[in-house]
Amino acid sequence: MARSTLSPLSILLSAILLFSTHVFAASAVLGIDLGTEYIKAALVKPGIPLEIVLTKDSRRKEISAVTFKPASNGPKAGEYPERAYGSDAMALAPRFPGDVFPNLKPLLGLPADSAEVKEYALRHPALKVVAHKLRGTAAFKSAAAFAPEEEAWLVEELLAMELQSIRGNAAALAGPDTSVRSAVLTVPPFYTAEEKRATQLAAELAGFKVLSLISDGLAVGLNYATSRQFPNINEGGKPEHHMVFDMGAGSTKATVLKFQSRTVKDIGKFNKTVQEVSILGSGWDRTLGGDALNYLIVDDMITQFAESPKALKASVEAEKVKTHGRAIAKLTKEAERLRHVLSANQQSQASFEGLYDEVDFKYKISRADFEEKAASHAERVGAAIRDALTAANLEIKDLDSVILHGGASRTPFVQKELEKILGSADKIRTNVNSDEAAVFGAGFRAAELSPSFRVKEIRIFEGAAYPAGMKWTTDDGKPKQQRLWTAASHLGAPAKEVTFANREDFSVEFFQIVPGPVSGETVEAGTKTLTTKNLTASVAELAEKYKCEKSDIRLKVSVRLGTDNGEVAVTKATVECEAEAPEKEGIIDGVKNLFGFGKKDQQPIKDGETSDEAEASSTSTDSPTTKSTKTKSSSTSSTSSASASESADDKTAKKTQLVVIPIEFSLEKTGIPQLPKADHQGLKDRLKAFESSDNARRQREEALNQLESYTYKVRDIIDGEAFIGASTAEERENLANKNSEASDWLYGDGADATKEVLKARLKELRDIVAPIEKRIEEAKKRPEVIKGLKEALASTKTFVADMKKDIAKHEEFLASRAAASSSSSDASATESSSSSTTAAPSADDFDGLEDESATTTKVVAMEDLEKERGPVPPLYALDDLKESEELYVSISAWLEEKLAVQEKLGATDDPVLLVKELDDRRKKLDKAGMDLAMKSVRNFERKKAAEDDAKRSSTKAKKAKATKAKPAKPANTLKLKPGKDGQMPSQEELEAMIKEFQREQEESGGPPPPPPPPPKEEEIKHEEL
Repeated sequence: MARSTLSPLSILLSAILLFSTHVFAASAVLGIDLGTEYIKAALVKPGIPLEIVLTKDSRRKEISAVTFKPASNGPKAGEYPERAYGSDAMALAPRFPGDVFPNLKPLLGLPADSAEVKEYALRHPALKVVAHKLRGTAAFKSAAAFAPEEEAWLVEELLAMELQSIRGNAAALAGPDTSVRSAVLTVPPFYTAEEKRATQLAAELAGFKVLSLISDGLAVGLNYATSRQFPNINEGGKPEHHMVFDMGAGSTKATVLKFQSRTVKDIGKFNKTVQEVSILGSGWDRTLGGDALNYLIVDDMITQFAESPKALKASVEAEKVKTHGRAIAKLTKEAERLRHVLSANQQSQASFEGLYDEVDFKYKISRADFEEKAASHAERVGAAIRDALTAANLEIKDLDSVILHGGASRTPFVQKELEKILGSADKIRTNVNSDEAAVFGAGFRAAELSPSFRVKEIRIFEGAAYPAGMKWTTDDGKPKQQRLWTAASHLGAPAKEVTFANREDFSVEFFQIVPGPVSGETVEAGTKTLTTKNLTASVAELAEKYKCEKSDIRLKVSVRLGTDNGEVAVTKATVECEAEAPEKEGIIDGVKNLFGFGKKDQQPIKDGETSDEAEASSTSTDSPTTKSTKTKSSSTSSTSSASASESADDKTAKKTQLVVIPIEFSLEKTGIPQLPKADHQGLKDRLKAFESSDNARRQREEALNQLESYTYKVRDIIDGEAFIGASTAEERENLANKNSEASDWLYGDGADATKEVLKARLKELRDIVAPIEKRIEEAKKRPEVIKGLKEALASTKTFVADMKKDIAKHEEFLASRAAASSSSSDASATESSSSSTTAAPSADDFDGLEDESATTTKVVAMEDLEKERGPVPPLYALDDLKESEELYVSISAWLEEKLAVQEKLGATDDPVLLVKELDDRRKKLDKAGMDLAMKSVRNFERKKAAEDDAKRSSTKAKKAKATKAKPAKPANTLKLKPGKDGQMPSQEELEAMIKEFQREQEESGGPPPPPPPPPKEEEIKHEEL
């Protein structure tokens, strides 16, 4: 078979893919701990292993909040307000409570009418919570930053803004040549499929490619395993069991993890040891966290404030305070601070000026009072632990340790409750970073999933957290349901094969069993729907083509839970049945058919019968027909052969085969309606427009700052001695007026001016100041530059004159030597013509064969050498000096002319002799000098090479002449002489001849002859005889 060749387009696409892979491999990855109150990120890139991304104010975590800062002149349609993030956003909460959106994580993927969303709206009364028109999930309308017609902002959009800010900080840390796109995000173990989808949507809107989601507890466990080695179960080791207790701002989670190592097959014949971290069970309380504790303090503040004498006098009611956005924002901010102070102190206090209706308020609280109010919350701490142990089928004594994570876990009464549940504090681990363990685990996971990095191999097994199953309707209309996974099932486990009896196209709905709106109740929440497309046609094909019974036809579907987000993935769908296998033609039959001999059981064609008639005759009867002239033995043989053939056919008919046909299907997400592509792109475009508005605003602010700082600069320099000396009174007066006008305008109408207007104002001032500053700078630098140029001109003039003098001297010497050589040639010719004999060669002819290193020790003076050989040849010709000479003439004339004009100008006039022009001409002179220097080097090298070539040629000629003068000595040859009997010499005579020849060679200094040949076998035998 011919080898297929790749087209040029295929090669090009392959090369693009290869190089693009390397480009992506060089990109950085990010691990993001998406908390309720704080967001933390860890960057991994070549050269930066797991480094925390700092905020703009150099903090290691960013407050999860975004603020729309309303414009001073009110919102306008099509315009976007200024945004603030983190601590800057929370600082604006008392001023703009209706446009500050904190702690949005608990609202992801939840309907607007859910209990969690209602509680959030109650705690943030200034925020306008609405239901999204398509999805029905929570969205927010801006109070004053946008026009009323602006669409509500989804929770996913607001969270995407915060993630964009994190990504910008990470890009600043990674450097300008590195892109930050890939990320792994942490999520609580209780997140449903809808909540995970909402998290992924927010990350995608922020420009991230989500490599995977990882639960908080598993991320902490992964970070815990990076620096430890656990027992090898293949060597009899016992796995370790640890619990991660994570109490953050929004919820409390407990995760039981199993740590162990295992020996697995490596490349080739080698084995390797890998670490394994598995989730055995999880428990949680979705509403128990730092925020719930803060609200205890807020409620107590409101109660005491309403009961204070000043508030009673002003008729302040507690319910009105709870619905006042600014008052609640102030109280919530202080409650957070008070709770942190009480973790280290016994009491704390806060004061508010004009908290509500211009009434001041002072508040005091002790740790004992706080713990008394939180008694009911303390009882809920143990519920998450008990649920996790029950799910893992373990007891407290089976745990090796409890790892604490989350800020609220450091609360004193929480740790007391943990000690009470665990029996002692011995199992509580305090050597784990309770703030950053999860983000480091997420960063490690991101590096593991990225092809750019090679990390320690740690295999993780995420838990499903919720039971899941499927339901469908049979062909006869009966509903069916089957549970496929439990809460302890691991994501990414081998696919399960499910068999269906349906033979017509139908749909299968996959669902999760999640908590319902009523406490203690569960509901089946749909996640995906599988719909077959060609099942009916495939069943018909099996029945008609392969004769399958419909009762024997089965549909088999392979399903699994994805490792990245835990959603159902269908890996394969086929319909199959067992059918009779067709008769396979043997090799011998195939060869016979190829050459026209037919099969073994075919009858020969009779005389006068065509092949078609013979075929029809053979197929019309079951038993073969034979002629009557055949013998009995031949009839018997034919009958036995036919019987064997029939038995073989029966045996072949019993063979079956499995016929499999792939089924086409679609797998669509169900539950909360998904955004259409147009709406999804619309969200991206709105975020991009917001970002473009932020960039334009930053550029305008830069222009504003530049103009403001320049007005201050003008005030400082206008009264300076140098500025006064280089400017006229009219110029200074004009500048002062323009600067004062710009300063007044800047703090008036210019506060809202565009970037272009601000830059125009700045240019107007610079056009006045720049010429005066140029005069000052020129007057300061000009004398020194002129001095340097004059020195360079003088050096060039002297150098050119010296070179011309040397060239003239050398030309004069060459002329005189040529004249002397001509007269000596005439005298030699006369002498040679008068002589008729030839002189014998003298010994001087062989002087050139002596060693070149042999020199005389006679010292010759330089003056005598110059008289004998003439002056040193110059390195330049007159043409080489032409450029430098012309430059000298032109620059000298230009400088003389400009100096004459410049000397007539005053200090307030614009100079005509500029430093830049002087520097340019100095550079031209320097370049010409450098070119001359390089030319001299090249001329010297060429001359030296020519002399060396001439010397080598002369030496070779002399050696050739000397060799020719000596007669060549004839080479010795070995002469073979006949023996005494007239025959060829014997062995002894031949050896004697060779020895004589060797002696002659040694005497003459020639090469030794070859050794004599060994005696022949017959001669040896003859001598032995």
